[in-house]
Amino acid sequence: MVKNMGIGKSKMIMVIILTMKLFLLFAFNLIFYISYTQSDVYGIEGRFKSGFLLAHRGVMAHLPQHMAYTTELSLYRKPGGNKNWHRAYKYPQHGMTFIFGSVGNNDVLGYLFGSYGYIELPIVKRNNFLLDWKFGFGAAYSSKKYDPISNPKNAAIGSHINALGCLGVRASYFFNRQKLTLGVDMTHFSNGAYKVPNLGVNVPFVSIGYGHDIISVKRDSNLFQDDFNSKWNFGITAIASAKQLNLNTDRRYPVYAMDLFARKNFTQKAGLELALNLVSNQSLKETNSTEIPSQKDILQMGLYAAYILPMDCFHFVFGMGAYVKNKLMPSDPLYHRIGMRYIFKNGMHAHVVLKTHYARADYFELGLGYTIKSLFNK
Repeated sequence: MVKNMGIGKSKMIMVIILTMKLFLLFAFNLIFYISYTQSDVYGIEGRFKSGFLLAHRGVMAHLPQHMAYTTELSLYRKPGGNKNWHRAYKYPQHGMTFIFGSVGNNDVLGYLFGSYGYIELPIVKRNNFLLDWKFGFGAAYSSKKYDPISNPKNAAIGSHINALGCLGVRASYFFNRQKLTLGVDMTHFSNGAYKVPNLGVNVPFVSIGYGHDIISVKRDSNLFQDDFNSKWNFGITAIASAKQLNLNTDRRYPVYAMDLFARKNFTQKAGLELALNLVSNQSLKETNSTEIPSQKDILQMGLYAAYILPMDCFHFVFGMGAYVKNKLMPSDPLYHRIGMRYIFKNGMHAHVVLKTHYARADYFELGLGYTIKSLFNK
């Protein structure tokens, strides 16, 4: 009976953590679309994408069976320049996309349904032609996941709910408030090692699309000016996560972490973050050692630097760090983090960040923090 109570408590904690992740992913998507509703142009766009599943590990060689394909519907906004960052990024289109499709093996991997927030940053603008690069982040539901009895061949996806990320380049031709698009992108699905197997799915796509502006609204360009802060800011972020180690048990190990950071925006489009990362990864207790490691042994310390892509209240983070204390994982001296943060006006911030060791996901970070602004002048 005690054992069953322990299992029930473990499942309850798992559900709470998963619910928090889904809520934050949905909130980021929703904020991405709604928080910028003061705009000049709103529109709708449809895309068809075709590609193939990359078998990036040997155990996935059997998975690609047919071409991957997705259908996407996007609600977009093209800003008219009522914020400084609009002009700095050459008036980037952004919005929310809803996606449905197959990644190349319906029998084993099933179908995917999801949504993600995205932004497209112009590279070249010439009259009716636009070349831009696009990135987005959201969540997707996979109709099939690994099961040791009913679906043992699925070595890529261990959970129904997965994070979705995409990065690509697109060309657009505009005419009469309409546009035709042609693009290429890489789309990734995984759950950040929350549940194994988690090799993830990587699909390069070629896309063709059609968009149409629906409504245009004039705004006073002086109403929503955002202040550019180029001073050093300091703060702290508290982080929590969980990860599963192997298929033989449903046990998930908690991860607790803290960042002490200094951040500075050098331009409207570029910032730097320097941080000390402190991590207590309880999964490191599961070692081949005959002795159970102490909390001091599993404590990891790292020095970290990141490029910040600031867009008003959103900060996109691309960083790498090096461990200065990593007793139980000496074979992984470096780590990487990619994700985004939302900065509230009261100094608080929330972030969703994926931590990896090169191409191997470690875990998703869910964080809340506080920033002390403008301690030093320019």
